[in-house]
Amino acid sequence: MNDVDVVLPCLDEAAALPQVLAALPARYRAIVVDNGSTDGSAEVAAALGAKVVHEPRRGYGAAVHTGLEAATADVVCFADADGSLDLAELPMLVDGLGGADLTVGRRVPSRPGVWPWHARAGNALISSLLRRKGLPVRDIAPLRAAQRQALLDLGVTDRAFGYPLELLIRAQRAGWRVAEFDVSYRERAKGTKSKVSGSLKGTLRAARDFGRVLSR
Repeated sequence: MNDVDVVLPCLDEAAALPQVLAALPARYRAIVVDNGSTDGSAEVAAALGAKVVHEPRRGYGAAVHTGLEAATADVVCFADADGSLDLAELPMLVDGLGGADLTVGRRVPSRPGVWPWHARAGNALISSLLRRKGLPVRDIAPLRAAQRQALLDLGVTDRAFGYPLELLIRAQRAGWRVAEFDVSYRERAKGTKSKVSGSLKGTLRAARDFGRVLSR
């Protein structure tokens, strides 16, 4: 198989990176996009063999887009760098591109309490709105795979938490075939904190960004 690039937006995830990078399958190359970490994340990633790029503009979408531009493989995956996702499941999404233009993971919690109620409720609401638009998804998932050039051509402009939602909306409008696969969702690594689901404030900030995207 050809190499696959895996974009990992990163903000203070040094404690999680060893287990995250160790889970990457053979020929899946990590691109860690440091988004202003102060805990040495960039140095940890580089020491573990990852390609490290820096995006000083704070924002999930800014980091993801910078990683996409830095990728060179035809197929690119995206995942969180906090240890909550099992990157060993990425080949399932890549294989799914044989019948789809975009594959996404639907998070299935490994135990109760892993996914806070406020984050889960917000995700369910947005997903239901997307299904009404004809997009068969049940999660605004952080685990995704697609062709690199096609993603660039899609022209996603959001540089904050609204990026994955805008991606799904643009994909639907462009007539992309979107396939969703169940993926495991577990407790994030000790010593890291979610920027979205880790607090009600973070969830509300994401909801604001989602609302901005939906209003366009």
